[in-house]
Amino acid sequence: MKDLIKAIDELPLLIKVILAIPALDIVWGIYRICRSVDKNNTAGIVISVILLFVPFMWLVDILMILMKGNVWCMD
Repeated sequence: MKDLIKAIDELPLLIKVILAIPALDIVWGIYRICRSVDKNNTAGIVISVILLFVPFMWLVDILMILMKGNVWCMD
């Protein structure tokens, strides 16, 4: 799982933004879940699963990628 997290963290900014469009945003949902599981963060896992069903989360992801370089996660 650490390899997946590292690989996604090292993606270029443009690819991260493309992965945040509505149809592909599931990638960031899986990333959040994997990152929370890796850190044994139960609250993060629950919130990450809930965020999978939030319809506007793709917009938040794009904004966070442009501002911070990565999506919002519970760490």
